[in-house]
Amino acid sequence: MINRIVSGKVAELLYQGKVIVIYGARQTGKTTLVESILKTAQHRVLFLNGDLSETREILLNASLARIKNIISDYKIISIDEAQRINDIGLILKIIHDNFKDAVVIATGSSSFDLANKLNEPLTGRKYVVNLYPLSFEEIVSYTNLVEEISQRNQRIIFGSYPEIVTSPGKETELLNLLAESYLYKDILKLENIRKPVLINKILKALALQIGNEVYYNEIAQLTGADRNTVEKYIDILEKAFVIFQVPAYSKNVRNEIKKSRKIYFYDNGIRNAVINNFNKAEDRMDTGYLWENYIVSERMKYLINHSLNRNLYFWRTTQHQEIDLIEEDGEKISAYEIKYNKKAKIRIPKTFTTSYPNAKTFLITPDNYDSILL
Repeated sequence: MINRIVSGKVAELLYQGKVIVIYGARQTGKTTLVESILKTAQHRVLFLNGDLSETREILLNASLARIKNIISDYKIISIDEAQRINDIGLILKIIHDNFKDAVVIATGSSSFDLANKLNEPLTGRKYVVNLYPLSFEEIVSYTNLVEEISQRNQRIIFGSYPEIVTSPGKETELLNLLAESYLYKDILKLENIRKPVLINKILKALALQIGNEVYYNEIAQLTGADRNTVEKYIDILEKAFVIFQVPAYSKNVRNEIKKSRKIYFYDNGIRNAVINNFNKAEDRMDTGYLWENYIVSERMKYLINHSLNRNLYFWRTTQHQEIDLIEEDGEKISAYEIKYNKKAKIRIPKTFTTSYPNAKTFLITPDNYDSILL
């Protein structure tokens, strides 16, 4: 059992009088997390699974009386894959408003779908927790720092999904199954996407551009789609926990790029599954970009897991001066140059240091990356 950092947060929220909603892609461990928290519960727990047709049928058009009969004398109700249940937001609202002593936890693998059903009915009635693939810190607590650092190249190729970490030797097979399962089963079904080939093309185009600025018009030309469709599909992929965007940082300098973005994958293994390339790090041309994706995604997970409200950006000028990652914490700015080459020297552009003299600067390499992930 790998302990998840957010488990403490969820446990603290249990008896706060609101519905707890846990978002995350399939196979990130949402069900395992909930079961581990509730196994020591002092009250009876009702487990419902939205993937089962029986659950969906019994809750179809459920009235208050029907819900009361279902809940009976259970004090804790756990609803897994809640996005599969019709009118789930209304059902949760009825439970929340009419059974004041009930504790409700709902998990969903597709935030865009579940959020659309929950936002209005559960306004002011819910707490939201996001669960991502395992973080560097969580794996270190499961093994140890020395062992996890020795697995560095494995992580930048195969990623950190729980089953991938705990099933050495089966990474390629499991990642291909995982990518097909949640990229297509969830996204295509829940959003009623009529052109699965197109979203696959868009995803591959994004996979080949990690570490670089992404332009919707360029993706549209590459995939034969219009810009609006590309923008819509990228939004869907982001809300489904496949990718996330990092915008450009711009405050002081006239020639800073202002309206641009980089797109990273939440998990390196999924990225490599999309392009079907699991070659070793030392045999690839994109290892530097994979390292950047890994560090940015891991730093993002660290900040979210510890409830650190900081904004992430990259910085670039029209003269192609660049910093890989900018972290903004109120008035405090940290600038990270991310290099896979251990012998690389830090090169923070003078334009940046002049404009942001109080910014702290760091060089992140395989020799010291644990310093910002623990």
